[in-house]
Amino acid sequence: MEFEPVIGLEIHAQLLTQTKIFCGCSTSFGAPANTQGCPVCLGLPGALPVLNRAAVELGLRAAVALGCRVESTSIFARKNYFYPDLPKGYQISQYELPLATGGHLTLPDSDIDIGITRIHLEEDAGKSVHEGYLDSDRKTYLDFNRSGVPLIEIVTEPDMRSSADAKAFFVALREILVALAVNDGNMEEGSLRCDANVSIRPDGQSALGVKAEVKNLNSFRFLERALDHEIARQHEVLSSGGRVIQETRLWDAGADRTAAMRSKEEAPDYRYFPEPDLPPLRITEAWVDEVRRSVPELPAATRDRLRAKYGLTRDQAEQVTQIRPGLAPYFEELVEASAPARAAINWTLGELTRKLNDEQTDEVGVIRERISPESLSRLIVLVERGTISGTVAKDVFEKMYVEGESAEAIVERDGLAQIDDANALSGTVREVLSQHADAVEQYRSGKRGALGFLVGQVMKATQGKANPKVVDKLLREAIDG
Repeated sequence: MEFEPVIGLEIHAQLLTQTKIFCGCSTSFGAPANTQGCPVCLGLPGALPVLNRAAVELGLRAAVALGCRVESTSIFARKNYFYPDLPKGYQISQYELPLATGGHLTLPDSDIDIGITRIHLEEDAGKSVHEGYLDSDRKTYLDFNRSGVPLIEIVTEPDMRSSADAKAFFVALREILVALAVNDGNMEEGSLRCDANVSIRPDGQSALGVKAEVKNLNSFRFLERALDHEIARQHEVLSSGGRVIQETRLWDAGADRTAAMRSKEEAPDYRYFPEPDLPPLRITEAWVDEVRRSVPELPAATRDRLRAKYGLTRDQAEQVTQIRPGLAPYFEELVEASAPARAAINWTLGELTRKLNDEQTDEVGVIRERISPESLSRLIVLVERGTISGTVAKDVFEKMYVEGESAEAIVERDGLAQIDDANALSGTVREVLSQHADAVEQYRSGKRGALGFLVGQVMKATQGKANPKVVDKLLREAIDG
């Protein structure tokens, strides 16, 4: 019997606020354990929560960008369960009346539309750190720095039919949340996590199968591998006459398998009830409209526009929007300042990206402060006009970055203008030919690549100033007689 997978995702995204959702404690990552807590986020008696407006605004940005319907009234609830890293014995979340419902996300380069069931606000729990493997020496330490950090949970419809679809959705959603400045996308630090609900059913059957939830997947690769394993596991269970048990499972990356954690809880198990210390959250249409105006163009739309407007290839459009957030605006400003689009994208993905790598930063503003798009466009125009060679231009770019001078001033000061005069280059060409007679013979015997070597030697001898086209012509004429 053939089976069809049915997958839905629950994504927990930490909101980029400076303080926690119900108190003034810092949300920064990496502080010593248990140094970012207070009576509110530790759940001490008499401490009252106060909702962080910035967290609501970021949740609204995500909801609007995903086409959700923002509810005019949403209610915070207590989700009751007992775990060592949950100091209050409950988590403040939203249940029956969430922040937003509906919405969708279309997978890139496909017509597969994934429905968004709901987006709700909640606080994060603390963190358990385990040490030791044997029961005799196993210890667990608790760090409450993360307790109370603001999250949105984005719950999808069970619209995905493969691990590849689930991965594509998670990738696209992460890109959107980062572009919105809602989440930093740092899965290694746990600020973006995914739980996957997966079941299988016989082909053609409309009823859903019994699902398992795979918890806390913090990479695209782990999500895909965990789903592939879980689909295969459930297939084996059903094919052998067994039945799938509804449960929560964890992904064991070392063993490359999922493992049972506990039976899957249902909503009644959490004994939800309205949070008595927080009033209903009221969202006005005016507030939603204000947020909607602040939402930037989303990455997929930017890629389509760049390809249509500037003739970029699919790969170029993806790279300039995915490598670093500020590259696409810098590229467009280069073109607006008179650099040809073809040359502008090559410089953006080439020297500009290399310099960011050298500086070990993703902040394009670091480059912008030293070399504005207008300044770089003038350097590119010098190359396009033939005033300097591409090789020299890279050196000029470095000097612009270090010295802060314009391209024109550096070229003039250092005498870097390209040599176009054939008479001025003929002596160097003859000297290179006499020094590399073996390359000349290789070229005459049909090895056309030898000519490129000879051009390179002339360029080296002229410190990159020679016009390569003139050099190529002079070499051919000299060798062919």
